[in-house]
Amino acid sequence: MTSPRNKTITVNAADQKSLPILKFKATDNIDNLKNKIYFGNALEEMKRLPSNFVDLIVTDPPYTIKKNFGQGTISTNEKEFTLWCEQWIKECSRLLKSSGSIYICINWEATSIIESILKKYFKIQNRITWKRDKGRGAKRNWKNNLEDIWFATKSNDYTFNLDQVKIKKPVIAPYVDKDGQPKDWQEVDGKKFRFTHPSNIWTDLVVPFWSMPENTEHPTQKPEKLIERIILASSNMDDLIFDPFMGSGTTAVVAEKLNRNFLGFEIEKKYYLLSQKRLLSQNKKAEF
Repeated sequence: MTSPRNKTITVNAADQKSLPILKFKATDNIDNLKNKIYFGNALEEMKRLPSNFVDLIVTDPPYTIKKNFGQGTISTNEKEFTLWCEQWIKECSRLLKSSGSIYICINWEATSIIESILKKYFKIQNRITWKRDKGRGAKRNWKNNLEDIWFATKSNDYTFNLDQVKIKKPVIAPYVDKDGQPKDWQEVDGKKFRFTHPSNIWTDLVVPFWSMPENTEHPTQKPEKLIERIILASSNMDDLIFDPFMGSGTTAVVAEKLNRNFLGFEIEKKYYLLSQKRLLSQNKKAEF
């Protein structure tokens, strides 16, 4: 029996019959592309999208080299995986505005592949390391407890809203100026704190689990707080956020909550329906 505390979003037989499936139709009208998730092969469909119209790309691609990486075939060949990554990253470069940014979540096995390709088409700004606690670990190896998030831009002119992502930290040794006033900190209700610049090591974000309303049955779902941090930093209200590998729909869900527009693709029907179900469960901007 399932615990009443289990909030995991799943796709059942009724969902498979009732949830709409949207197929992509090429258009140059940008407004017609906004706030939609399409069912289909991202690499093929991206080629039919117009150039230079996306403000931010946030994606978590299939990255286990020895498994299905989202094109309906199994690859055990690193060369094939690298070629596939180059194709979709190159398309991302074409779609992104000159002022746009891209964030790619990846594991340690494939991170060097992503870095080498990104250098060809973007300006790499940073490599973020996310400490994610999940799983019991290996018996003959260190527990895999991190993921990289590559941050790159199309040019040196890009959006970065520092004040939106500063971290609130308690002040242990508060400094004061010559007049005895707080220097770079403030006090509220007896608590001293300052807002500091965020680092590229993220240790405060929890992997979604069964009692969280955002949790789904997708195996590599990213927390909404992680995607929120990225979107707040690297986009503005009404910008268009693109995710070629939508998975459980987190990018779209968060973009909608933050008053951004979204666009994405998902090739696996189960996860496509899952993303649509999540969008329908909140005040939706999504169109079907």
